[in-house]
Amino acid sequence: MSSAVPRKDPKTGTWWFVVELAPKGDGRRRQVKRRGFRTKAAAQAALDELRVKSRKGAYVAPARQTVKDFFVNDWLPTAKRELAESTWESYERNIRHHVVPHLGSIQLQTLDGGMLNTLYSELLVSGRVRGQQSKGLKPRTVRYIHTIIHAALDDAVRWRRVSLNAADQATPPSVKAARSPEMNVWSGPELSSFLSRCEGGRFYYPWLFLATTGCRRGEALGLRWRDLDLNAGTASIRQQVLPLTKASGRGREGRIVDRTKGGDARVIELDERTIAMLRSWHKVQAEERLGFGGGYEDHDLVFPRPDGKPFHPEVFSKTFDRRVRQEDFSDLPVIRLHDLRHTWATLALKAGVDVKVVSERLGHSSPVITWTIYQHVVKGMQTDAAERVAAAIFETTSA
Repeated sequence: MSSAVPRKDPKTGTWWFVVELAPKGDGRRRQVKRRGFRTKAAAQAALDELRVKSRKGAYVAPARQTVKDFFVNDWLPTAKRELAESTWESYERNIRHHVVPHLGSIQLQTLDGGMLNTLYSELLVSGRVRGQQSKGLKPRTVRYIHTIIHAALDDAVRWRRVSLNAADQATPPSVKAARSPEMNVWSGPELSSFLSRCEGGRFYYPWLFLATTGCRRGEALGLRWRDLDLNAGTASIRQQVLPLTKASGRGREGRIVDRTKGGDARVIELDERTIAMLRSWHKVQAEERLGFGGGYEDHDLVFPRPDGKPFHPEVFSKTFDRRVRQEDFSDLPVIRLHDLRHTWATLALKAGVDVKVVSERLGHSSPVITWTIYQHVVKGMQTDAAERVAAAIFETTSA
């Protein structure tokens, strides 16, 4: 390094310096010039800091790369090699809709926590791109966008594009504000009433399967007949259907992905009524297939569209939402399709099924996750167990 010292500009009265830093591995010289310091001490402090960062390898050379250029051209292509397709598409969509329009033209090295906080505030008020809901995004969505930005900027630091992660300086919506939507479940009689009123309809079969197995939506839509052993009463959960971008690049469709959400296949046992339903549905589907003719696209799916193609998962959910809100179901609480999974888990725990068994059935990576989600049910079970054990102790003692 040079032995540069701050010098005063006689025209402006400010201080400046030029310093030559240690060359990189390619041997090229790196000369850095800084101007505009009000005092010699401020210039000297900046000079010393620059030298220390250079020794530690933390110095980042000034660059004019924009946020858009880094996120779209550098980071997303790299992340695509590491992420699941559905996750990458979610990242790309959120960057395209919510990050680039607001911050894309800003130089990456000038991005700071204040700019990100402004972005988050704007998204909460008017960030929705489409749909008929409120104009603002939900806190959970904005926190998710913050997570994407943080991951990208972590790589920017690692790749020496910036010296600090600006997302560390930002304040996204809190974990409390970003909680999942409140869980609503049906009682056993309510669920039975709903299913009995849907019987005979095309969606009765997949809805009953979801209600009696606790499977995820995508897992049920991805189930194949060869994954079922109706004689043994088991279903192997090996793949799923996810909403992914069409090959044309415009719009999304349901597409089969040969893995589960957790990555591991699992086998679940089926009750007799569900087995009987599946046998009945197999006959109905065979007739439906014959009626459709030569255009049927066979993926061996148990619950496909009438033409054999996978359902678009979001369309499938909206069909359930519309049905639940119909006048003839006004006596039932309104729940989401995903709440059928919560309903199964709640009924199972209240029936005394061990948390570990419920966790394995749901495909959770650990019973701790199950306990966290359904702790209100588990706590009630623990209280009941405590009372029963205490009663056994004191009744024995009094005898």
